[in-house]
Amino acid sequence: MGENGSGKSNLMEAVYMLATGKSFRADREDEMLKYGEGFFRVIGQIRQMGQIGQMEITMADARKRFLINGVPRRQIDFVGKMRAVLFCPQDMELVTGSPGGRRRYLDFVISQMDREYRRCLISYEKGLRQRNKLLEMIREGLAQRSQLFFWDKLLIKNGEYITLKRGEYLEGLAEYDKSVISEARLKQYEVEEVAAAATLVGPHRDDFVVNIDGRDVSKYGSRGEQRMAVLGLKEKEIEYLFFDSAQDSQQPLLLLDDILSELDHKHRDEVQKMVKDYPGQVIMTTVDDLLPPGVGELDVIRLV
Repeated sequence: MGENGSGKSNLMEAVYMLATGKSFRADREDEMLKYGEGFFRVIGQIRQMGQIGQMEITMADARKRFLINGVPRRQIDFVGKMRAVLFCPQDMELVTGSPGGRRRYLDFVISQMDREYRRCLISYEKGLRQRNKLLEMIREGLAQRSQLFFWDKLLIKNGEYITLKRGEYLEGLAEYDKSVISEARLKQYEVEEVAAAATLVGPHRDDFVVNIDGRDVSKYGSRGEQRMAVLGLKEKEIEYLFFDSAQDSQQPLLLLDDILSELDHKHRDEVQKMVKDYPGQVIMTTVDDLLPPGVGELDVIRLV
């Protein structure tokens, strides 16, 4: 708890970083640094499956390092060790915002559970940058079309898996507007791609639409219906990230960042019920005058 500007969202950002390796607030990683500084460190002690471990992220000279119990790890091996679901006021953009934001959301969620998805996504994004550079060189007469062969194969292989897993996740939840990548589609757009110096098909151009009663809620839904659409996305996320095995069950951390101030009384009551009934750990930020009553036992940390 604390007034605006006291650092509540900074703490939430730190917890979320330990789960995803990324910030939910900053567009660029250097924006996470304190103004005028060149270094940060985030450390968390995590208890899961009866064990306590330490997770750590540092960044210096624009380079991030990931450590588990003091041992350096690749980001692909770090992400997913702890799982978290975030609710924040910006989540309305999952319905009303850009396709790029919705793609990043899918990648955040699926990457926490699916190691192969993370690997394919990293490979696809690197290959996409290289292919686009080559298309520009072809346009300028500095390269031949035959040089695209390797990058075409790489993007098709990794893109097929990305499309498959996004489709599985969105089934029954939203209408998946997928951009399939294949040899035939790359051939179909080969002239336009050289002219634009950009790859025009593939999962980097995917989108999804949430419908209520057959209506695109982003265009034809009320503010309340849009909130309910976001709630549906988050409930799916909680279900997806739940870990259950014969040895242990692990609910994802539920992170609620200053959402009460954005809601009317009806929706605040819904959030309070969700917090009270949630079987896992909940971390919530709020200003002093919005402390929710009736949500059970609370550990209150006051920031000044």
